[in-house]
Amino acid sequence: MSIELRDRFFALSAGTALEEEAVRYRAEVDATVGEATATIDGLAVSWYPTSRFKAVRYVEAELLDEEVRELFARPIEDAQYLAAVFVDPHELSFRTFENILPLDRLFMDVPLEFELDGPKEFAEGAFSFSMRLPDATRACLEGLDSLGLYVPPLNSGSRGGERFIFHSALLAEALAPAVAKAMPEASMDGFSHVNPVFRCNRFEPGDANFHRHRDTPYRDLSRKHVSRYTVLLYLSGGSGAGQPVLDLDGGGALTEIPALTCVIFDQRYEHEGAPYRDGRKIFLRTELVFAEAGLTDDPEIGALFSKATYLTGESVFAPELARHADAYYNQVAAAHWNGLAPSDAGSEPFLHKRFRGVEFVANGYDFWFAKGDDLTAAECAAITLLDYFNCKVGDTAFRDLCESEPIEAEDAGWVPGFLAERRSESAVLPFDKSLLFPEPEEADDQREPCCSFHTGGVSNYEMTRMEDCTTHYVQAQGKAKAKVMPAPILLLGEEVVLAPDRFVVEGNLIHVLGEKAMEPVNFAACQGPGIEGKDFVATETVVGTLDFLVPPILFAETADHFHLRFDFFRNSWTVEHEQSSVDIPMIKDLEEDDLYWDEDEEWDEDDEWDEEEEDDEGEDEGDEAEDDEDDGKKDEKPQVTPVL
Repeated sequence: MSIELRDRFFALSAGTALEEEAVRYRAEVDATVGEATATIDGLAVSWYPTSRFKAVRYVEAELLDEEVRELFARPIEDAQYLAAVFVDPHELSFRTFENILPLDRLFMDVPLEFELDGPKEFAEGAFSFSMRLPDATRACLEGLDSLGLYVPPLNSGSRGGERFIFHSALLAEALAPAVAKAMPEASMDGFSHVNPVFRCNRFEPGDANFHRHRDTPYRDLSRKHVSRYTVLLYLSGGSGAGQPVLDLDGGGALTEIPALTCVIFDQRYEHEGAPYRDGRKIFLRTELVFAEAGLTDDPEIGALFSKATYLTGESVFAPELARHADAYYNQVAAAHWNGLAPSDAGSEPFLHKRFRGVEFVANGYDFWFAKGDDLTAAECAAITLLDYFNCKVGDTAFRDLCESEPIEAEDAGWVPGFLAERRSESAVLPFDKSLLFPEPEEADDQREPCCSFHTGGVSNYEMTRMEDCTTHYVQAQGKAKAKVMPAPILLLGEEVVLAPDRFVVEGNLIHVLGEKAMEPVNFAACQGPGIEGKDFVATETVVGTLDFLVPPILFAETADHFHLRFDFFRNSWTVEHEQSSVDIPMIKDLEEDDLYWDEDEEWDEDDEWDEEEEDDEGEDEGDEAEDDEDDGKKDEKPQVTPVL
């Protein structure tokens, strides 16, 4: 049934199915419960659609574990290195909203060449060019439309059509010299490169317009880079039957666009796009990036962008929030050129949330917490991190664990009085991480056996006190400590705890200390006939870690509440988080069957295997894997997940 659901999804996506068939299929998916098959970039993924895993995206197949890789469909004939996976939309955060596809492989064997004839300036700072391309380049670009990668955009309420986003350094590098040569010299002062992230858009006649908006400029404060011009590569031509198909506010408009037209315009322009009336509209969008030595940070713009991205994620749960997110994005785009102007929306959105007894209100930049007897600023900071990044607690996204209610108001003046009527209970308690790492027994090598065949009556207890065993245990602990001890937050199964020493409060700042995550650590069980200290070191529990690299958090405290402010988009900081698991080691007792061979096994007087009993290396590895699996069942314990 799982295979059928997977294959029918792609068959129905071809667009030839009757509506009744699609309705029946959606009902089957809604009735199907399935577990995650793998984890990619922190997102749990399934190889077929279920009631939970409904959003399709594409990843490089080599990122999937080899043992499950073949379960995932490869529906793109010209890009077999891409596998289709299904994700839970509730788990998305600003880091994973968009599925940016690596498509450089499609262009590797293509002689990418661009020549732009023109320019024709149809408005101040807006130009159109005719593109001259070799047949191979044109065929490759036009082939993007047939890949079947389109998905409805997140902001589908304010724009029509479909799109997919891809990354191609090869395409950007080929386009850059053609643009630099064709654009007026005065417009290209400080030009650095073409942004290698492209959007491929498709509109059918009758689709809704892409409503009036500004393109949010690309900014990288550390490199002093900012985009100034939007680039549109029209792969198909068409007409608006006298109506604009591209309309620049206060500038020019194009009512007809020939195929293979390049349009470049200043990103200050607010603009609107419409579908062709006489055919399919397909175009690529990117931007020209410039070096700007005087580029500075504006905290107010960063705060607004934080609100926009937060509300985009929350719109999965409350679709009415999407229009507010779009309005914020447009304010941000306009602010980069004209300064931040007051909003004319009349109201702004807030989320009242409750997480396991903690009451708080959030808008993506401000987080207000009702006080409780034991609630601390560190606990408020931990919950804000979990909420903003939508971290997983056990198998559930944080926002799914919250009771949430959207509230619209003119400003935040209502929040203190609202929270003064509520009290919070502590839900993220302090935890002593040293409890995960008990000291080993004192080593005693007086009766250390040479191997499992010559234990000579040595007990399991005595064997686990071998110096070699203790050494391996301490080494395994050291690897686990390197990941767990810096973590400010731990997930112990479904429980969330924090390390108070990793939240440093200085004045009105909360510093969240952490360390970039290492690869998950695994510890071996029994390895075979020889007996070593590491044979007694196994996994006691699994601790999940969540690592944060974020700016200091501003906070203020009143008699009734804490008020935290998070500016995650200050470009002077690298902002990221990573969630993973760490195995916590233990010294285990081996079962008797692990130490002694079956009585029917033959043993030569010369202490060598009989030829008929000798296994080759490959069979040894298979036996070892089977032993490991058996050991895992014997030592099965509840999982503990540490979060950084």
